[in-house]
Amino acid sequence: MRRFTVAVVLSLALGAVPTIASAQAKPTTPPATQKPAAPPAATQKPATPPPAAEPAPAPPRPFPEGAKIAYMNIPRIAAESSEGKTSTTKVNALREKKLGDLNAKNTALEAAQKKLNSGSLLSEDARAAAQKESEKLNVEIQRLQQDAEAEMQELQQQLQLDFQRKLSPVIQQVASEKGLHILLSQTDAGMVWAEPGLDLTNEIIKRFDAATAAAAKAPAK
Repeated sequence: MRRFTVAVVLSLALGAVPTIASAQAKPTTPPATQKPAAPPAATQKPATPPPAAEPAPAPPRPFPEGAKIAYMNIPRIAAESSEGKTSTTKVNALREKKLGDLNAKNTALEAAQKKLNSGSLLSEDARAAAQKESEKLNVEIQRLQQDAEAEMQELQQQLQLDFQRKLSPVIQQVASEKGLHILLSQTDAGMVWAEPGLDLTNEIIKRFDAATAAAAKAPAK
């Protein structure tokens, strides 16, 4: 039996967790009061024509009979399959949690800095305590950022491995049924043009979703 090696790259919005800089609010000068302007005379607007209906998507081209070479779009599989969407949801949930933790620390840092900027209202002991608290929070924020980036990278790597492990047998099954000699990755093969019927992405997504749903219903061993 042929073996197929597939390099899978999940299209997940991972991005490093951004630093939320604390900014000191500057006092604003209220604008001068102005007399309300007289309302403009009512003008009749021209009727907006209804938007033109979008053309219906073209039906998928049939797979050419006897073809031995086909291709697929891995980023589309990662973005449109149920497994890829589940992975994206997990990454977004972790990112939101880490950003919430950083926001809480930055709020505390802003309060400490505001206390330091209150001038002569603080005693020496209170100023020293506020300075110490500010330095401590800065260190904690840096550690939170480092830990968040490490956790995001670890989760991404684990999801990529799981994604590839589940997708590979589906790809092999489709390629074997089609009697293919070669199955290319559209985004990596440097293709300039190809017969659209050779694109197996839609079929692989359907099979992948079906396999994922069947695995979810099967009792855990």
